[in-house]
Order: sequence, then C-alpha cells, then structure tokens
Amino acid sequence: MCVLKSGFLFAASEFGNHALYQFQGIGDDADVESSSATLMETEEGFQPVFFQPRGLKNLVKIDDIESLMPIMDTKVVNLFEEETPQIFALCGRGPRSSLRILRPGLAVTEMAVSQLPGIPSAVWTVKKSINDEFDAYIVVSFANATLVLSIGETVEEVSDSGFLDTTPSLAVSLLGEDSLMQVHPNGIRHIRADSRINEWKTPGKKTIVRVGSNRLQVVIALSGGELIYFEMDMTGQLMEVEKREMSGDVACLDIAPVPEGRQRSRFLAVGSYDSTIRILSLDPDDCMQILSVQAVTSPPESLLLLEVQASIGGEDGADHPASVFLNAGLQNGVLLRTEVDMVTGQLSDTRTRFLGLRAPKLFSALVRGRQAMLCLSSRPWLGYIHQGHFLLTPLSYETLEYAASFASDQCAEGVVAVAGDALRVFTIERLGETFNETVMPLRYTPRKFILHPKHKSLIIIESDQGAFTAEEREAAKKECLEAAGLGENGNMEIEQQNGDDEEKEDPLPDEQYGYPKSESKKWASCIRVLDPKSGETTCLLALQDNEAAFSICSVTFHDKEHGTLVAIGTAKDLEFWPKKTCSGGFIHLYKFVDNGKALELLHKTPVDGVPLALCQFQGRLLVGIGQVLRIYDLGKRKLLRKCENKLFPNTIVSIHTYGDRIYVGDIQESFHYTKYRRDENQLYIFADDCVPRWLTSSLHIDFDTMAGADKFGNVYLVRLAQDVSEEIEDDPTGGKIKWEQGKLNGAPNKVEEIIQFHVGDVVTSLQKASLIPGGGESMIYGTVMGSIGALLPFTSREDVDFFSHLEMHLRQEHPPLCGRDHMAYRSAYFPVKDVIDGDLCEQFPTLAPDLQRKIADELDRTPGEILKKLEDIRNKII
Repeated sequence: MCVLKSGFLFAASEFGNHALYQFQGIGDDADVESSSATLMETEEGFQPVFFQPRGLKNLVKIDDIESLMPIMDTKVVNLFEEETPQIFALCGRGPRSSLRILRPGLAVTEMAVSQLPGIPSAVWTVKKSINDEFDAYIVVSFANATLVLSIGETVEEVSDSGFLDTTPSLAVSLLGEDSLMQVHPNGIRHIRADSRINEWKTPGKKTIVRVGSNRLQVVIALSGGELIYFEMDMTGQLMEVEKREMSGDVACLDIAPVPEGRQRSRFLAVGSYDSTIRILSLDPDDCMQILSVQAVTSPPESLLLLEVQASIGGEDGADHPASVFLNAGLQNGVLLRTEVDMVTGQLSDTRTRFLGLRAPKLFSALVRGRQAMLCLSSRPWLGYIHQGHFLLTPLSYETLEYAASFASDQCAEGVVAVAGDALRVFTIERLGETFNETVMPLRYTPRKFILHPKHKSLIIIESDQGAFTAEEREAAKKECLEAAGLGENGNMEIEQQNGDDEEKEDPLPDEQYGYPKSESKKWASCIRVLDPKSGETTCLLALQDNEAAFSICSVTFHDKEHGTLVAIGTAKDLEFWPKKTCSGGFIHLYKFVDNGKALELLHKTPVDGVPLALCQFQGRLLVGIGQVLRIYDLGKRKLLRKCENKLFPNTIVSIHTYGDRIYVGDIQESFHYTKYRRDENQLYIFADDCVPRWLTSSLHIDFDTMAGADKFGNVYLVRLAQDVSEEIEDDPTGGKIKWEQGKLNGAPNKVEEIIQFHVGDVVTSLQKASLIPGGGESMIYGTVMGSIGALLPFTSREDVDFFSHLEMHLRQEHPPLCGRDHMAYRSAYFPVKDVIDGDLCEQFPTLAPDLQRKIADELDRTPGEILKKLEDIRNKII
C-alpha cells in the first residue's frame, strides 16, 4: 500500500485489480469503532481480536487498475467472428476470479447515439471563434441536404446558422479568427462573424469534388482535375491566388496545418487515381509547383498531413521541432506514413501498415491536447503519441463512415461519428493499453477450460481449497446477519423499503472480504458452461462429496454414439500438507444436452490417484494418473482400461498427441516422447530430456518439437534429432529393442534443447496463435503476474543478425535500471539461447538522440531505419 501526499491511497492487490482510493476523513469522529486486545500470555495461547466489518467511510474508490493476475489458462480464438481473434483468459483467485475476454485495441466509452432522418455521408464540428473552448455546431451532410445542430445543454437543429441546407456539404470549417466556411459541390460559402455571407461559384458546369483546408488556406479540386487555391487576406476576405491543371481527376487532397507564428502552411498534398501522391508548394515564390512525387501501390483514398511533436529521449518533446508526416489511406486498405522534409518538401522514411479490407479514411483528432489521427477502415484505428512512441491502435468499436473531433462541456475530448443512420459521440479513455477487456465473474479459482467448437461455449472447471460451498456460505451469512440484528427489522429491511430500483448493497461483499475459510482438506468445486457472447452461465454443476476438479478435455469415442463428451478429472479429500494424500480420484464423463447449453453426467470412473492430465487419442481417452499413463475406452457404466505404462518418474501433468506419438510432460522431469504400438497394444517411451524441468505449461509445436515453461520462469523448446525421429518411425518394433536398454535410468534417446529464455515470471499457459489477420503465428504466453507476451519466430537470417547486434549494443549502452547484468538475468537458470529480448530492443526510442545515432552508426543504419524495423516486427505480432 502507498499513501500519497495528495491524499490518495494506492492498494496493489496480490490477485485481481489494483485500486486507487481518496481519503475523505481520517477517522477523527467521536464514534470511531476500534477493537483491541492486550498481548498477555494466557493459558489458551493466542487470543484473536474480533471486529464487525462495515462499508467504507473514510475512503472513496476513485479508480481501478485492471490486472489479470494470476492468469490460470488462456485460449486465443476468434469466437465472435471479428476481424482479429480474442484472448480468453481465466484470471484471479477465489471470490475475485473472473473470465476475461481481451480484444486488441482501445476501449471506447459511448456518450450518446441518436438516429438521423436519413443516411448521412459526412459529419464536421466547428467552433464560432478560434478562442472558443468548445464546438458550437455539428454539421451533418446527406445526399441532398445539410443538417446543422447547435451544441449547448442539449443538441438541437438550428436554421439561422448561415449554412446552406439544401445542398450536400464537402467541407465545413473555421476560417480566420471567427468566420465559418461551407464548401458544397457548386461553390464556397463564407459566413462572416456579423452574419454577412460571401459566395464563390464554380465556373461553367464544373463541380467541386475534393477540398483541403486549414484556418487560412483553402484548395479545391474541380471535376476534370483543376486545382484552385484561395488564401485569407488581411481584411478577412477569401481571395483566389493560383490555379493549376492536374493530369487527371484528383482523388484526395490535404493542406498541412499553419505552423505557429506563420501566415501560411507551405505544403499541399494531392493524391491522383494514377497511384501517385504529389507534394505541391503554396509559397508565393513557387506557388503550386510540384516539390516531390511518390508512387504508391494503389490509388490513395484519403490524405492527412499531421504535425507531430517528435518526442525523443522519453520527454514529452516540447524542445524538439515538430515534423510533418504525410499519412495516406490507400484503396487496398494500407495506411502509408511518410515524413515530409520541412525545407525541400521531399518524402522519406515510408512505413506501411495494413489496416483492413476497406480503404482507410483519415481525420485529425485531439488526444490529450495533441494532434492525433483517426483512421476509419473496416474498423476504426487511432494513431497517437504515447510515451515517445507513435502508436497505431485499433478501437474496439463498430465500423464508422466519417468522424470529427468533438469538444463540449460534458465531453472535452470526444469524437462524433456517423455509421448507418446514427450519429455517435464517444470518448477514448485508457490510452497506451494494448487490450481492452470484458470481465465475467466466476465463483471459485478457475483451473482450466475448453472450448466447444460447435456450440461456441466455454466449459470451465473451478475449485478452491479450504472453502465452503456456495450454499453453506449463504446459510452462514444469513445466520450471521440475523445474529447482528440486521434481519427482521434492521438495516436490510430499510434498504429494501428504499425502492427496488436501487440495487441492494451487499454489506460484506466477497470481493473485498474474501470467502470465509474452512479447514484445508475441504474443497469447493464446480463445472460451468458459459456462453461468451451473452456472458451468461447456461449450466453450473457443483461437485459433491468434497471432490475438486483439476483437469478437463473434450473427447469423441470410436462409436460416436454420444457425440462429443467432456471428461473431467477430480480428486476426493485432497491434502498437500503434511503429506500429499487423497482418498481417491474420479474421471467424470458428461454429455451435452439442451443444444450444448448444459451437461449431464454419463458416468464416473474411480481411479487410484489424481488425474491431472487428460487427452483424446485415436477415439479413446488418455489419462495421466500419478506416474501412470493409461488408455481408457468407453463402457456402458464406466471407462474400461485398455493399456498402460508405469515408467514415468513422478507425476504426469500434460499430454499432447500427434499421430501415434504421445508427448507426456512430467511435473519435474520435462518431456517424455512416447509411441503407441496398436498391434501390440503397448506404450513405449523412446526419448526424454536430460534436464529436470518443473513443468508449469507445455505446447506441441511440430512432430519433433515441444515447447515448455518451468516454475522458475524459463521458457524453452526441445527437439528430437531428425535421424532419431526417422529411425523410430521406420523401426518395425517402434524402438522396442532400444527402449529396453535405456540410458541413465531413462529413455534410449535424448531430446536437444534448441531455445532457452528466462521470462522472469511463471508461465501458466502457452499457445500458438496469430493475433492479426494474415499475420504469422507466434507463441503467446500468459503468466502468474498477469502479463501476456509473445515469442515471434524470425523468418530471415538478416533479421536475426540485425536484432542480435542491436540487443548487444543496448546491453552495453543502456544497462537495466537496477544495475543487474541483462545477459545474466536472461540466463538466470540456463544460458539464454537463440532468443532476442524484444523488450530491451523496444527501449531504443527512449534513448537520447546522440546515443541513438551512435548505435545506428555502429549498425550502418539511421535511427529512423531502426525504429521502422522495430515497428515492423511489432506489427507482425499485434
């Protein structure tokens, strides 16, 4: 806990979210309850102090910091058919446990949604004067009309704004200090502060197709490709300055914002349908001259010139000059970002990123008082500066058509957007986060879960040691409240009379106080079927007779009579101290009923230990019970043993299968490669690891390779040598002859360690997955401390060389904060092998500029190229 001088208390919790409280009082009222006891040695020994808990009086909760701690199990899967997959994570412990659905992107808070009379094509917000803090109008354009809404206490339609409402609008903005401009297909309407209106009409039969403007300059493109440039003069009139004929129709254009203390911006960007972008000068000396041309892979749909404060060295960059970036949304869904040289107008350092299946439309927005960029593709994205990095992050919101930044006294930094026939106002709050989460509370500590692929439901097993079941808890709580006099006519009754609309406050919420403790050999456990779309639990089966569930898998037996079944391994009366004992274990088989929404017990089979690992194998069930690996088949009243191998060293905790091969993880002896010979109905161990590893998680990578994590915070990959693997496959005895002459009391062959990395945190789940559409697969892991990480395989030798050299330089030039040697840390238990520390490499942008240049020179690169490389690698993962 940490008390701050400003009157706040920060409480970092071991499990679940952290909280920030504000002090309202310090308990100096006369009626402060206190409980105390003097430490006198009594004959009974320790005397506990009892007190009556109550709600908070002196503290008020201000904020929650979301924490996934601890992650018990994760799955990456696209259950909701969205553009990117979701991460389903089991988190927390006891009463604070939850299932969290993580989506890559920023959370959005919707402030208002209102239906419009038709389907709008565009929306703008505009202030009446440059000094106004808030916007005055929202202007919405339709196919044949323009709607003007004034922003006050409420948002309502107005007709005296001076805007022409019988035509669609192409652009609406503030001009000069206090006049407004509306561009429509037939001209420009300039509305002065004193309500005088100046009109400029298009020549002949031409119409305006595209507009780019800032506060003092306007450029319009007419059909046929003619550009006309206007500037505000000293009297506040809009004057035509220059024309230019382009070679064909203009696809999009944009003017950079006017720099501080200047009269005009120098650059105009014009995108053409021939897949080129041109930068034109707006200086009086070389007005409308082409400064540079860039060819792009597809015609540009939208352009945005954005002035970005380059914040290098971790500061918020007030002392660095701003640089102008040209952002272009192309019709193939790619966002192109390139830097514009402030002097020559040349384009350099181009970066691209695929955003979605629709051409991105780009809009300027304000985030924390700085310019940011909204990109609307098949989903919205936000590009903004956070802690010195430029981040481009998706928003977890539906597809939008058009957007504008929005400021009112209720919502200082919002966005107003149109989608379908609705106008939406929303804000983006928790910047800098990679994921936003949906939380569904669970009853006990979740252990594992599986996915039913057909019904799209999750089956979760939960169990707590030393806990009362829900029924026992409710009865005890009722008794306790009655004893405290809150029952018949106490506070509870008064609360109920206060009206049903206010939800009754629980006087002792379990999340705050935890569950009452029972003796250690008592377990409470349940099996839950949850529909992730609605978040409702469709079935909850509480386990009786002090059984606790520890393992789960789905299995389809040979006869397929019952379809997919769920096998669950449980232990009865399990104790860990003073000695690990249990009075027995069971394998429960459940079948789905009610269209996959509920489970019904088929039968349970007693076994002589705790089944910690279950896996389907060729229409049968593989079970790891203690040291025994056993194959079961389905019987009428219980499971039938078919085959077993008792030669595993300690306790089997994980099983993976592929073809005839079974990869068995032992609790403290790493992996054992096993082969099943169907004709002899026997299991042979033909290879194992020579390093004792205390496994916490495992993942099957390919035929010869396994990935694992141990309880000391290491992640590693082991592989069976190619020649050994082929020999085992070709050997008619399946390696039986060799198997009988094992080495060092182990298997005849040993697997080789190919990758080793110390994460520094206990990894509880590993999965192969791709978090972006069309991206390569990476290894996603979740840890006890609630972090989610990814290990991405390199595809080229050149990348390996580049990043290993960058890592080497950063180790020397930028040692860790606490002074420990980085290499020694990543090799805490085993020497680090063939893994680059991406977290270290990502600290490159936070170095001082001269140090960045020094490292870049050593690598024969520029700092910009290194940053681009880091961004590219990151974009491959998320």
